This record gives sequence, C-alpha cells and structure tokens, in this order.
Amino acid sequence: MNKYKKMSLTLTALVLTTAMTIGICAEQSTEKSEVTVRRLEPQTVLYTIYRGEYGKMGKAIGDLYALAMKNNVIPHSSLYCVYLNNPQYVSAEHCLTEIRVPVGEDALKLTGTLGEMTDIKTIKAMEVAVTKKSPGQTDHASVYNNLYLWIAKNGYVSADNACEIFTSNNWSMDYAQMKTEIMIPVRKISSND
Repeated sequence: MNKYKKMSLTLTALVLTTAMTIGICAEQSTEKSEVTVRRLEPQTVLYTIYRGEYGKMGKAIGDLYALAMKNNVIPHSSLYCVYLNNPQYVSAEHCLTEIRVPVGEDALKLTGTLGEMTDIKTIKAMEVAVTKKSPGQTDHASVYNNLYLWIAKNGYVSADNACEIFTSNNWSMDYAQMKTEIMIPVRKISSND
C-alpha cells in the first residue's frame, strides 16, 4: 500500500473516530482552543463503569469517592472520565463512561475486591493532545472537532478514547460552567502507518 493511500485511510479512520466520539452539532463555533501534547506518566486509578446520561453521573461519582473513603484510598489528583461511546449513536441511557480517580499504588492491593464494574488498575504512560473547555462553553462538538483537526494536521493519530479531566471539582456547578481539559491519547504517524 502506498504512502498516500495509507494516509487517506488514516484520515478516513480519524474522521470516523471523530464522528463516533462526538456528536456533530449543527452549530459550529469558530473559537479555536490552544492544543498541546503532553506526556502522562503511569498512574494507578480507582475506576467504575457508569451507564447512563452524562448529566446524571453525579451519584456514581459520589459513590466512587465514598468507596475510596471506606477503603482508606486517598485520591491523588482530579477525577476524569473516559467516554467509551457516542451519544449520537447510542441512546443516552446506554452511554458508557469510565470514571477514574487517580490514587496511590498501594491501592492495587484491593484489585478484584471492589465489585463487578469497579476496580483498581494501572494506566500506562501515554502522550495526549490536550485542549481546555472554558467555563460557559457549551458547543462541545467544536472543541472535539478542533482537537481532532489539530491532531491530523500535526502528524498524530488518535490512539484511544477521549477523556476529560475536571479541573473544577465543584459538582454542584452546572457542567457548562466547569473548567475541564479534554484529552485524546495520540501517537505520531510513523512510516509503518
């Protein structure tokens, strides 16, 4: 397969992945956020798989923190969510989200003891393309579109599902008003792609 055909297939996969990760909104914003690539070091996380509407995951988040407290597991940094499917193609009550709370490695002793959809695991180091969602920003499609376009234009491909780190931990606040960082694991396109 020649280089241009491979690149065309990669861009096609990127467009399909983008469409699956976000919904296409009719209203597109022209505001572009700054994108950076950063390395995330390996981390241990307490996680649970939540099924349902994004706006109703507050109880699952509270339950995860309560479980951490009950087991003397101390969160080390901000909670983040990994979006496992797209609400454009799956009904809202069937959306799957992995809610993660970074914790210390000593929590690994609890692996396999916390429930059917909740556990402790180690996430490998990775590079991520990162952009910020500003408070008040409601056009999520444009944030993801801009991020995926930046990835493609800068010689990267998406390597895993998008995730969002909540830098505002005030859960009583409306999501639109929260500060978050949206991250997509990436890898550089190589000559083997």
